[in-house]
Amino acid sequence: MNSKNDYKKLRKSFEQAANFYQQARPDYPEELFDDVIHAANLNPGDRLLEVSCATGKATLPLAKRGFMITCVELGAELAAVARQNLVGMDVDIITGSFEDWQPEAEKGFDLVFAATAWNWVDPEVRYIKAWQVLRPGGHLAFWNAGHVLPDDGDPFFHEIQTVYNEIGEGKSGNELHEQTDEIEKSGLFEVVHIRHFDWERIYHVDEYIKLLETFSGHILMEEWKRDKLYNEIRIRLNRRPEKSVRRHWGAVLHVARRKD
Repeated sequence: MNSKNDYKKLRKSFEQAANFYQQARPDYPEELFDDVIHAANLNPGDRLLEVSCATGKATLPLAKRGFMITCVELGAELAAVARQNLVGMDVDIITGSFEDWQPEAEKGFDLVFAATAWNWVDPEVRYIKAWQVLRPGGHLAFWNAGHVLPDDGDPFFHEIQTVYNEIGEGKSGNELHEQTDEIEKSGLFEVVHIRHFDWERIYHVDEYIKLLETFSGHILMEEWKRDKLYNEIRIRLNRRPEKSVRRHWGAVLHVARRKD
C-alpha cells in the first residue's frame, strides 16, 4: 500500500463482496473457538466485543456458545448480511469503525476479538482502544486466516503463480506471522496463548473464483488483470477430472490479557 488512502480503499473494498462473503470464506476450526474460551477464561453470559464481524463467520460459533456479543462493523452491506445470519442470537451489530466507536457508559467487555480483521484496524489505535473497552483482567484475541502453501499442498498454486507474475501482482500464498512482539510493545497486554491452526477446503472452479472476489487485492485489481487471471484459473481447473482445487488455510491465534 502506498498511502493511507490506499489502505482505506482496500479496507472498504470488502463491501463489494457482501453477497457471497459468507458462502466463499472458510469456517474457522471449532478448536480455535474452544482455545479462545479456555485461554480467556470465558463463561456463558460473558460480554464480547467483535471488531469487524463482516457477515458473522466468527460471531455465530461464539453466539451459539452462549455469549452476549456486540459487533462493530464498518460496512453497512456486510452488517446487514450479518444481522440476517445472526437472527435469534444475543448479538448487537453496530455500523461504524472500531476506531471511532464509543461504548455506552457501563462495565467493560470480557473479551475483544477480531477474526481476519485486526490488521485492518489503525495500528496506532487498536491496542489502546481494546484496552479501554475491556474490564480489568479482560482479554484480547485475534487471528488472521490466510492462504498457506504446505509441502503436500495442491501444486496448482505454484503453477498459477506464473500468471500472477505476468500481470504484475503478488504471491498467491502467504506466510503466517506471530505478532507477539507487536502486542507486548504496546505495553498494554501480556500474551497468554499462541497457537497455529491449519485446515483445508476443496473449491470447485466457480467457488474458487467467488472466494478470490472476497479479497481486497482481487476486488481492486485492474479489470484486464482480473479477467486474464480468472480465465487462466478456469482453464487450468477445468482440465482436472474433479474440476477443483485444494486450498490450505492457516491462522495464528493470539490471546493476550489486559494489563491493569
